[in-house]
Amino acid sequence: MRTILALVALLAAGNASAAAYGSAGCGLGSMAFGSQPGGIQILAATTNGTSWNQTFGITSGTSNCGKTAFALQGTKVFIEGNKDALAKDAARGSGETIVALRNIASCQAPAEQVGSALQQNFGKLFPKADAPLEQVRDNVIHLLQSDKTLACTLG
Repeated sequence: MRTILALVALLAAGNASAAAYGSAGCGLGSMAFGSQPGGIQILAATTNGTSWNQTFGITSGTSNCGKTAFALQGTKVFIEGNKDALAKDAARGSGETIVALRNIASCQAPAEQVGSALQQNFGKLFPKADAPLEQVRDNVIHLLQSDKTLACTLG
């Protein structure tokens, strides 16, 4: 679990140029020290790490951690790590991976609607059993971005 949270924090920090925080990423440290370069980022990172507010901020979109900065990269990582489970749930139109995908992609539509869209487009998303991971990932992201009824915020 800590590895996943660290990956999420790394992804958010990788988008630092799009937000008002430095290399330490979002969180209480970024609110206190902003994007000041240099050693101050060590203090910002320490503040984020010791108070665990960065993890909460990333998942909730608070503490200077905008969801849109995380949504696209987080969605890519999620699909890559859960391709097989997502394929099974997409074929059914429901399941835990669809609920998680909906949340990570910041979709406003209910999970049932996201599941229905994945199920209806299953053949396009997963064109063959051994489709390359990148192709499946890009197909799913394209659907989430292009289907305006799902209202996903993937940048």
